[in-house]
Amino acid sequence: MTVTQRRGRRIMMTREELDAFLAEQRTCRVATVSADGTPHASTLWFAWDGTSLWLYSITRSKRWADLRGDQRIAVVVDAGEAYGELRGVELAGRVEFVGESPRVGDPCPELEEIEKQFAAKNFGMDAMPHDGRHAWVRLTPDTIASWDFRKLTELR
Repeated sequence: MTVTQRRGRRIMMTREELDAFLAEQRTCRVATVSADGTPHASTLWFAWDGTSLWLYSITRSKRWADLRGDQRIAVVVDAGEAYGELRGVELAGRVEFVGESPRVGDPCPELEEIEKQFAAKNFGMDAMPHDGRHAWVRLTPDTIASWDFRKLTELR
């Protein structure tokens, strides 16, 4: 993973800040590209394992169809209302499909920890409630850009 940040180096998140931010946030915005080149944006819950962003997507969605045809993706996770509160992360790269599709809970060692984390974070449960409609994609980003406008007050 490459952290690329040409502008705003002074307001970019440290690795520890980035990990903490992604651990506390629930919602991300996902951008995909369809076969005809049309961009598509949608919202998902996610989990972050310190290296990869894990997305649990409905398999009968435009997003899923787009990713099956073109694995390129950009994801934004952001927070804040007022200008001085804005912070976020943009991650980009190619996804990998992990586990069965759709996911019904067949044993998959690669998913054990992330499903526990996702279930606790988003459902308040100890185990993942598989519904046979969703499946996992993993984004190990090629690039990451971050910003934390709260640091602007520190720079003055």
